[in-house]
Amino acid sequence: MALYPLPTAIILNRTTPFACRFFPKPLSSSLFSASAAAVSAAITATLPQHLSYGPSLYKGHKTSHQNSDEENFTRVFDITALRVPAEQCFSLESRLRGHLLNWPRIRNIARVAGDDIDDELKEFIGNDISTDDETLTVLERRIYGKGEGDGEKMCSVLYRDKLAKTFNSIGYVKFENLAKISRPKKKKWKREEKEGNGSERRGYGRSDMSMVEVVEEEGSGDEDFSGLLGDDFRRRKWSGSTRLLLLDERYANKGIEEMPEAIKAVLKEHNEESTRLSFEIVRCKLTLLYNYWQMNEVLEVLLPQGMIVPSAFETVGHIAHLNLRDEHFPYKKLIAKVVLDKNKPKIQTVVNKTDVIHNDYRTMQLEVLAGNHSLVTTVVENGLYFDVDLAAVYWNSRLATERQRLLSCFTNNDVVCDVFAGVGPIAISAAKKVKYVYANDLNPNAVEYLERNCVRNKLERKIEIFNMDGRRFIDSIFASEKARPITQVVMNLPNDAAEFLDSFRGIFRNRHADKQFTLPRIHVYGFSKARDPEFDFHEKIRIALSEVAFEVQMHKVRLVAPGKWMLCASFVLPETVAFAK
Repeated sequence: MALYPLPTAIILNRTTPFACRFFPKPLSSSLFSASAAAVSAAITATLPQHLSYGPSLYKGHKTSHQNSDEENFTRVFDITALRVPAEQCFSLESRLRGHLLNWPRIRNIARVAGDDIDDELKEFIGNDISTDDETLTVLERRIYGKGEGDGEKMCSVLYRDKLAKTFNSIGYVKFENLAKISRPKKKKWKREEKEGNGSERRGYGRSDMSMVEVVEEEGSGDEDFSGLLGDDFRRRKWSGSTRLLLLDERYANKGIEEMPEAIKAVLKEHNEESTRLSFEIVRCKLTLLYNYWQMNEVLEVLLPQGMIVPSAFETVGHIAHLNLRDEHFPYKKLIAKVVLDKNKPKIQTVVNKTDVIHNDYRTMQLEVLAGNHSLVTTVVENGLYFDVDLAAVYWNSRLATERQRLLSCFTNNDVVCDVFAGVGPIAISAAKKVKYVYANDLNPNAVEYLERNCVRNKLERKIEIFNMDGRRFIDSIFASEKARPITQVVMNLPNDAAEFLDSFRGIFRNRHADKQFTLPRIHVYGFSKARDPEFDFHEKIRIALSEVAFEVQMHKVRLVAPGKWMLCASFVLPETVAFAK
């Protein structure tokens, strides 16, 4: 992973143990090259007092090998575990739940390397190894070259030669390691491997976020055959499949005498009953990898102290849309890379809006910060598919709930007129429910995507599309004799929609008084920064229609900025306005 420069130098205040000050300096060529030691020192020296429990990048200790930027976020924690037989681990988990590790995204049950039985060996050991000592002895001869009462072991060379002459790759567990002895060792931490039969094998006790290792006790007199039989087999004699119940961090590095009475009772009870399936306390290392830490935890370490960590962003298909503050601009590449890492594979592109929307087409000026540079994506909403090009059209995923609320106001007999349709999130969704839809937008690119989305969702027969100015569209659609009677009008252009309301004055003035007509219900959106935003927007509507006596239903959609509300006003067009001259 190639991260981006961290434009800070970190200076620790020696008089205050946990103070960390950041001063800007020119960008370095690598994120951790010039300041790796400083970042490491800051992480260990700035441990907040409130992080007394649970995992943190400020706690634990680093691994000795940290050759990549991701490994700088690897932390190792010393914990204690209770080793129990696999078939009893779940019942004991419920019994000891209050004393087990309770860290987020970490299971408190872990596998033990070398203890699980391959399917090929189950026929040799039967169902219960604790009652069949003869079968276990045969199995130990196959694995270790020696069973109980066999005398001295053969040396590694002679034993390997005997195995090569006696067994083949099917009849001997881990036999493939014989051909790998002279090869360079691969990385100890392996990802998931696909076996030939299509099943999956995971590294024991390890995932892409964490790994649990048992700390082997030194001083065992048995010969180590791990290089011969594989790293899973160590000095300890095999006594059946076991699991590790990870104990709470407060019991780390403590002996049996310091354990709570519940754990002591389990050890005493089961060790008296069983001769071979022993329960024991073991020391373990819990390694948390880069993928374990969440986005805000990584950014909290990388960004200067006291800076607000950007944690929220809008998702449009595979694109993450950030709205960074001015203070974040020197770190925008770094922030984008972390956002991309922590949201893969769903997020493939990270962009930031560089300027406010101030054009008639409502398009945004976007800067690609990380990932691929494609701004064409597909959004799924209400079971419908919408193709969107953020560089050429407008889309706001945060209005999905509002669009759903608006659709709930429509009935099967409605005819909807969407004056500012965009790529069709309201028009196409309404077409599934209502009788017919007239959709319009000034942006030719939006109209192109609107037509494409209608065909993709197989609704092109229920939607008629226009590409013209909003005022001209309102005049022409209500003046048309061929158009169906419109019952619902949507005007979702918050910046300017209220200014188009004067187009409804006199839309029925040329109709005969005795001819049947339907007054449409209008849903108009707008912004307000007033202290009473609902009253302020209501006044704008009354001024635009030159009418006072009519009822308006107000709905607060969302707070788009401090003190700035987006609102939706719904009202039936007054008859005096529709027939005005």
